[in-house]
Amino acid sequence: MNKQVVYQTKGQRAVDGAGVRLVRVLGNQTTDIYDPFLMLDAFDSTNPRDYEAGFPMHPHRGIETISFISKGQMIHRDHLGTEAAVYSGEAQWLTAGSGAQHEEMPGGERLLGTQLWLNIPGKDKMKADPAYHSISNDEIQEFPLEGGKLRLVTGQYKDAKGWQGKYIPVDFYDIHLEPNAKVEIPAREGWSSFLFTLLGDVTIEGEYVSEKTAAKLGDGDKVVLKAGEKGGEFLFYSAPRLNEPVAWYGPIVMNTRDELIQAFDELEAGTFIKKTADYDNA
Repeated sequence: MNKQVVYQTKGQRAVDGAGVRLVRVLGNQTTDIYDPFLMLDAFDSTNPRDYEAGFPMHPHRGIETISFISKGQMIHRDHLGTEAAVYSGEAQWLTAGSGAQHEEMPGGERLLGTQLWLNIPGKDKMKADPAYHSISNDEIQEFPLEGGKLRLVTGQYKDAKGWQGKYIPVDFYDIHLEPNAKVEIPAREGWSSFLFTLLGDVTIEGEYVSEKTAAKLGDGDKVVLKAGEKGGEFLFYSAPRLNEPVAWYGPIVMNTRDELIQAFDELEAGTFIKKTADYDNA
C-alpha cells in the first residue's frame, strides 16, 4: 500500500543560536503528529553572515540530535573538549541523554542542511550516556534510482544496513531526483514517517508538497515520489512512535513538568552533567 500525505507543515523563517537565520519546520506544536520527531530546522544560505555565528555552547537533555549537512560544514565541540567536523553529504548524531553541553559552528560558502531532534523513551532519558557519532561519506551507502539516487544515512534500506542509534531506530534516506523523475521507495509499515523537501518540490500520490515543507505520511509499505520540473533533494525519516507525554522547554525535553524543573535547577546548581560521555569516531 502506498503511503499518502496526511498533514503538511510549511517551514517559517526564524533566528536561533547566536543569530543563525534558518527555517523552522517542526516545533512544540507538532510533537504528537510527528512523534517521535520533535524539532526540525533547515539551513539554506549562501551568505556566511546568516550562519557563521553558529550555536555556542548550550545544554541538552532527553533527546538525540541528527544534523545533516548537504552543503557546507559543521564543527561540533562538547564539554569534554572533543572537536569533530562533518562536511558536505555527511551527518552527526548526538545523544544528549542524561545531559550534554555542546556547540555547533557551521561554515562554508553555502550552508544547506537540517537538524532534527529525536525524542528518547522516558525510561532511557536519564540512563542514556551522552554520546557523539560522525556519519562520514564513506559510511553512507548509495543506491541508484531511475532518475536519481538514494543515500542511506542511518537505518535500513531494503537489505542494506547503515549506522543506527541505540534508543530509537531511524531510517533516514537522502534522496536526489532529476527533474520530473518518479520513484518508489520501500518503507516500514507501522512506523511514523515524513518527507522533507530540502530542495525543490515533489508530488506524493497526487498531493503537491512545496520546498521546505514536512509532509507527514500515513501508513503503507512504500512511498511514490514525483519530482518537480527542477528536480530536488528530499529527506525521508521514519521511526516507531513513542506515544509518551512531552514536556519541552528550550533545549530540554522530558516527560513531566517536574522533570523539566529539576533539569533547570541542576543547570543553575552546576550539577546538570551526570555521566561521562563516549564520543566514538570523533
